[in-house]
Amino acid sequence: MSVAGRNGHRPDAAGHDVRLVASDLDGTLLGPDGTVSLRTAAALADAEAAGLDVVFVTARPHRWLAELAAHVAGHGVAICANGASVVDVAGLRVLEEHGMDRHRVTAVAQRLRAAWGADGVHLAVESADGFASEHGFVSEHVVPHASPIAARIEDVLPVTTLKLLLQAPGRAQDADAFVADAQAVLGDLAHVTSSAAGALGEIAAPGVTKAATLATWAAARGIAPAQVWAVGDAPNDLPMLGWAGRAFAVGNAHPAVRAAAHDTLPSNADDGVAVLLERAAAVARARAADGGRR
Repeated sequence: MSVAGRNGHRPDAAGHDVRLVASDLDGTLLGPDGTVSLRTAAALADAEAAGLDVVFVTARPHRWLAELAAHVAGHGVAICANGASVVDVAGLRVLEEHGMDRHRVTAVAQRLRAAWGADGVHLAVESADGFASEHGFVSEHVVPHASPIAARIEDVLPVTTLKLLLQAPGRAQDADAFVADAQAVLGDLAHVTSSAAGALGEIAAPGVTKAATLATWAAARGIAPAQVWAVGDAPNDLPMLGWAGRAFAVGNAHPAVRAAAHDTLPSNADDGVAVLLERAAAVARARAADGGRR
């Protein structure tokens, strides 16, 4: 592993305890083609055999996880929508929701339009029920058949919105600047982040992050932050990396993510997460051989 140490020196990650590995998916565990490599699949299975929990923590909605069910650990869940949902992957069922009600989403929409113009804001929502959008929102992904669409998102809102998606073509198209501008408009009304996929804001309820939901999931299993290794590539991973005992960035990560990490792994094209999982499994087995004292 190369180094991007948060404390300005090379940390010895192999000398630290680990019970849980939390990994982002797109741009991190998944290759550039969006698939799980053979090496990564083998490393996931080996990590579970070594007694580790591995949790996928992703911006993806649950409907995008069907092809990953074979790789989910024995607990069977993933944290989706930037922490707004906990999902049973096998059944694609949302087990927990940490979303926004209609009143908050309406307030967010109105504030953005007031600041940037009614014609300059285009919105879409992800919910447990699926996807809905405004006519002006252009999705880069396949939209599910019969997804509701309207002139204003308020007319097609679900009871609970897990993630509100924001496009504003007239604004700065740099992802970091776009998110900063949107957060300045919304203040403490909502939390704005990005998967570094261009000028697309991902808006959640205040306090809802990958870190917050992962922390609750880990605590329920008696896992302390110091026992967690987390890996990611984009700004929406930063809270999770800051919370975990050991933070890793893949080589293709956003500069802020590399700066926040203790170590930098190979890129997602070079099986960086597999390298991490193999090391974590070795640490777990060494701990077990030492009677759990490490």
